[in-house]
Amino acid sequence: MDNSGKEKEAMQLMAEADKKVKSSGSFLGGMFGGNHKVEDACEMYARAANMFKMAKNWSAAGSAFCQAARLHMQMQNKLDSATSFVDAGNAYKKADPQEAINCLNAAIDIYTDMGRFTIAAKHHMTIAEIYESELVDIEKAIAHYEQAADYYKGEESNSSANKCLLKVGSYSAQLEQYPKAIEIFEQVATSTMDNPLLKYNAKEYFWKAALCHFIVDELNAKLAIEKYEGMFPAFSDSRECKLLKKLLEAHEEQNNEAFTEAVKEFDSISRLDQWQTTMLLRIKKTIQGDGGDLK
Repeated sequence: MDNSGKEKEAMQLMAEADKKVKSSGSFLGGMFGGNHKVEDACEMYARAANMFKMAKNWSAAGSAFCQAARLHMQMQNKLDSATSFVDAGNAYKKADPQEAINCLNAAIDIYTDMGRFTIAAKHHMTIAEIYESELVDIEKAIAHYEQAADYYKGEESNSSANKCLLKVGSYSAQLEQYPKAIEIFEQVATSTMDNPLLKYNAKEYFWKAALCHFIVDELNAKLAIEKYEGMFPAFSDSRECKLLKKLLEAHEEQNNEAFTEAVKEFDSISRLDQWQTTMLLRIKKTIQGDGGDLK
C-alpha cells in the first residue's frame, strides 16, 4: 500500500500546528483562546506523527510526537506529555537509537516526579535493551537495568527486579566483575529458593555464581558449592552441581581431557548457552597446557 500521500498530509498538519502555536503566543492570540489553540496543535502533531508512522518515516514521527509532548508539558498535562515522549521514543527506536533514549529519559523524569516508579522502571529496561542491541554499550545497559531493578524493588515487584538483576549479573561477569556478579546471583537465588513457584530456578543461579567463583579461585568455588548445598539441598542432586564437582576434580589434577569430557557429556543432555560456555572456557584456560576450546 502506497502511503506517500500520508507523508504529504502529515507535513501539512505539522505546518498548521506550527501556525496555531505561533498565533497562541501572540498578544491577540493569547486573549482569544490561546490555550485552545495549543490543544488543537497537540492533537495535530499527534495525528501527523501517526501519518509519518504509516509512511515509515520514523524520525519525522518521533519529532512530531516530541512537539506534542513539549506542548502538553507547557499546559501542565504531565501524563499526556510522558505518553507522547514514550511514543516519540518508540518511533525513534527504528531510526535514531540515541534520540529514542533521550525521549524515554524525558518520560522517565515525568513518571518519577509523579511517583509512577513501576512504569519508569519499564522504560529504563527499554533503554537498557537499546544500549544492549543497538548501541552496544554494556556498561550503560547495566546502569539502566540496575535503576529499573531499584524502582521495581521499591514497588515490591520482586520478580521484575530479579529479571533486571540477572541481566546485571550476567553482564558483570562478562566484563570480569566477578564479585558483583556473584553477589547478584546469590541474592536472586536466595530470594527464589523459598518460593514454591520459582525455587526450581534457584539451582541455575547458584550454578552461575559457582562458575564465577571458579574463575576467580578453585578453593572459593569448592567452599561456595558446599555453602549452596547447605542452603538449598536440592542443588546437590542437580546435574549442574555434579558437573561442578567433576570440573573441580579435573582442575585439581590439571586434566584438560577430563574437563572437556565432563562439559561435553553435560552439553549433550542440557545445552549450554553462550554465557555458560564463555565462563567454562575462562575456567579451562586456567589449566596448564590448555588449547582454549571445549571441543
